[in-house]
Amino acid sequence: MVTLIACSNNNKAVSGEWSPKESIEVVAPAGAGSGWDTTARMAAKIFEEEGMIEQDIGVVNKPGGGGAVGWAYVAEKAGNPHHMFIASPPIIDVPLNGQSQYDHNDFTPIANVIADYGAFAVRADSKWENLNDLFEDMKKDPSSVTIIGASSPGSMDHIQFVKIAKEAGVDIKKIKYVSEQDGGTLTALLNGSADVYSTGVAETIEQAKAGKIKVLGVTSEERLEGEVISEFPTVQEQGIDSYFVNWRGFFAPPDTDENAIDFYVSKFKELNESEAWKEIRKQYGWDEMFMYGEEYKDFLDEQKEESEQLLDELGILKNE
Repeated sequence: MVTLIACSNNNKAVSGEWSPKESIEVVAPAGAGSGWDTTARMAAKIFEEEGMIEQDIGVVNKPGGGGAVGWAYVAEKAGNPHHMFIASPPIIDVPLNGQSQYDHNDFTPIANVIADYGAFAVRADSKWENLNDLFEDMKKDPSSVTIIGASSPGSMDHIQFVKIAKEAGVDIKKIKYVSEQDGGTLTALLNGSADVYSTGVAETIEQAKAGKIKVLGVTSEERLEGEVISEFPTVQEQGIDSYFVNWRGFFAPPDTDENAIDFYVSKFKELNESEAWKEIRKQYGWDEMFMYGEEYKDFLDEQKEESEQLLDELGILKNE
């Protein structure tokens, strides 16, 4: 049996003050195969296989509204410590552009677990060889290039591209972004309906390996390690002083008991330190980014301030 390891300030939870009494439901507020879905399922898999959590853990998909459907579902579970969901920048961006009544402040943060990064891909036969080639054309006529992503306008795939393009000197108010939330993003890129695919690094690996697309840049500060992805150039090495982190973490319903949060924090800490999770991170090209408590809350508030400024500049910030 695996010995539980926890921070000293979590000993009360581990010693039996609180532990799950029934199976745990983890909501991925998007479809199967999404970044949320993959991260949640891999975490649940390690929790169970390594014996870190004894109760069954089920991942359910609640897609819709860029995450809003899933958040509304979990909000109704207030005070129930047997529910949680996985989130990333859309929990900040989507409420700010008026597509959800719930934001990160309406839930109880547990822990952030990984950092993923954005990738900007084009067809293999594209005339653009790097981001500077692309942005030179966009500086002349931003709307002449169609950017496609799976996120809704004003959410992650849109915002990560806009943030980098702004630093490169593109007029971001004139960028043409198309949202395709039904899984047709790659098809649109390959058939010429879109010019640039803004997505996560993991979503580009197989197509890059097959020679169908080329990745012009990734939003990490340093080159990523791993087969194929180590060949992707960073935004910064192309002279654009910006980056974008797609953090992913877990949240509990509102009003979740503090002892339950302590329990889950101790488990996510154990997950983070496990060799099995390190292998998962390596497999998907994720970096370690573990936070909890006040550090995590402060980080989320800072992310909100940054997003507010960018969405305001785009003219899609919903005034509260």
